[in-house]
Amino acid sequence: MSDDALDSVYRYHDGTKHHVHRFARSLGYLDWASQPRPFRAFAETPTVPLYPSPDAAADDYAPTAVTFAELGPRLATAAPLCAALVGDVLRHALGLSAWKQADPARWPLRVNPSSGNLHPTEAYVVCGPLPSVAETPGVYHYAPDRHLLEQRCAFDDKAWRDAVGEQPDVLFVVLTSIHWREAWKYGERAFRYCQHDLGHAVAAVSFAAALVGWRATMLPAFSHSAIAALAGLDRDQDFVDAEREEPGCVIALSGRDSLPVSEAMAQALVLAATGGRWSGQASQLSEDHVTWSFIDEVATATEPPARTATLASPPAPPRHPDAARGPAVDARALVLQRRSAVAFDGRATLDRATFLGMLARVLPAAAPPWDSAWWTPRVHLVLFVHRVDDVAPGVYMLVRDPRVLDQLRAACRQELVWEQADELLPLWRLSRQDSRAMAARVSCNQDIAADGYFSLGMLADFDESLQTYGPSFYRQLFWETGMVGQTLYLEAEAAGARATGIGCFFDDDVHELLGFTSHAFQSLYHFTVGAPVDDRRLTIEPGYAWEQRDPSFRL
Repeated sequence: MSDDALDSVYRYHDGTKHHVHRFARSLGYLDWASQPRPFRAFAETPTVPLYPSPDAAADDYAPTAVTFAELGPRLATAAPLCAALVGDVLRHALGLSAWKQADPARWPLRVNPSSGNLHPTEAYVVCGPLPSVAETPGVYHYAPDRHLLEQRCAFDDKAWRDAVGEQPDVLFVVLTSIHWREAWKYGERAFRYCQHDLGHAVAAVSFAAALVGWRATMLPAFSHSAIAALAGLDRDQDFVDAEREEPGCVIALSGRDSLPVSEAMAQALVLAATGGRWSGQASQLSEDHVTWSFIDEVATATEPPARTATLASPPAPPRHPDAARGPAVDARALVLQRRSAVAFDGRATLDRATFLGMLARVLPAAAPPWDSAWWTPRVHLVLFVHRVDDVAPGVYMLVRDPRVLDQLRAACRQELVWEQADELLPLWRLSRQDSRAMAARVSCNQDIAADGYFSLGMLADFDESLQTYGPSFYRQLFWETGMVGQTLYLEAEAAGARATGIGCFFDDDVHELLGFTSHAFQSLYHFTVGAPVDDRRLTIEPGYAWEQRDPSFRL
């Protein structure tokens, strides 16, 4: 582990905290002339329209209807790999969910949420020969605005087989980040937002893979440079004047329970891609930019090495079978209807069983999205409970790894009571009180943190994680918060409620509230769930023109 790199992580993390009288550095205003364009494209590439677009080949594909409650480890028989399956997964992981309009402005929403709806995450697909896509293996950029693949690279079938063997049911998704998208609005804190946005995307891919009976698994065998080479991010000639993309992670999608990928296999796949035939020029998102060297510094300090990591699937968490999720909520419709709440009514209440059911779903399990991660849980939740029937208002702690309970208690104020709040869940009551004003105050004085059923802060096991895995694990800590957030988004929708992530919070005020005096635990992301108040000035349309004719589309 590099001490300089670790120092850079701590310096960045502390230097980008928000304080009551001083926010993390940004421009302090929005330079609309340099606002990034919402979509990246690669010019001069062959394109492949994807199912369910009417221009795409359907391949006799008949997707199995799945309810949200059924998205588990034994969902159904895995669907065979075909072009339509790829389209189905990408549509329900990273595609457009809707367009909103408030004259004269019109803007897109996506299945995977993003801070400020800025969407720094880009996705690439690496797959073998696939009918209706290409006769040779290749690397493709996913263009969500048009729901199609842009072929960036074609390489030899033998090179693919040398890398992955005779496996007909595997493909890879590469996620990357464009820091400028978030930095345009949020300045130096943007690296944080890019990382938890990437975690949301990982979870979205994991849930979408489960729709077709597939499993998504993050692959730490790919180093930072290997990811860049695999997706063509290191090709300077393809990014002339265009904003560069930061490597994120590689996710294997497989119709089998697991797909072990060694460092040797990763190297073989990278070798296949780098020896291929590349095409395409990345589009520029903004003509003018502001350089935030603090982001470049922490990005360099957290570049991941290749790792060998194996983690047995965790057991199923305790369930509350009476938790309501609506009348057999269709999972595909649910992910398309997900929205980030803009306000809550401050009056409605949530029943206890549904609340506990939501918390059960964020515990580690052999189910999406938790079976995608290669590390044990590092994030715990401090909850501000406001309006949950039969749950006393107050501050609670959900300890997602019971082995950390003693450390967490030792880090907190001694006067906190730590009363067990449920017989099945690792939920502890810290104090009984009206915590609405407290929740709003630590979340940058935002009423939405006080007006819902509950809000929460995500506390990372910070020091120990960085000591165990090195400075690059700073990214994974944020990824895990995004995975928790994406799960809660869908749980809220299934319960007829709504949720939203909160990136603006006073970091050290949260720590002072709990009594933290060191970096042992750090708050990385806030979140809130409640009964939404919709803005009736807005009109909403489906994500794609061809969905206008689909009577099953739901707003």
